[in-house]
Amino acid sequence: MKLVQLILNVLWVVFCGFWMALGYLLAAIICFVLIVTIPFGIASLRIAGYVLWPFGRTTVERPDAGAPSCVGNVIWLVFAGWWLALGHLITSIPLFVSIIGIPFGWANLKMIPISLMPLGREVVPTDEAFGAR
Repeated sequence: MKLVQLILNVLWVVFCGFWMALGYLLAAIICFVLIVTIPFGIASLRIAGYVLWPFGRTTVERPDAGAPSCVGNVIWLVFAGWWLALGHLITSIPLFVSIIGIPFGWANLKMIPISLMPLGREVVPTDEAFGAR
């Protein structure tokens, strides 16, 4: 199973992961420069790592995330989330056009909710997410 995840992750990086991770990295840099938005930059870097190498990992909601995460997600959505989600959508279109890229297109679309609201989420290995339920 680890070999399959490795192959999928390498193909993902080649076809769409690298470019999307660069988008999250750019958002993180902008957030770090603005000082007040450093927590958004940290969340963006966390999601960038997930977008770069997603297979074998998933995101789960943090139980200790409360109202500040909700407010932060609204601010993130307005300033950065919508264009990252648009990037996922645009990246998925050529993947769907190529028959072999359809699974990667679906994976890209599944990342849209995470790109819209990254605060209050944690990236965990897939076994841990299912064991925690």
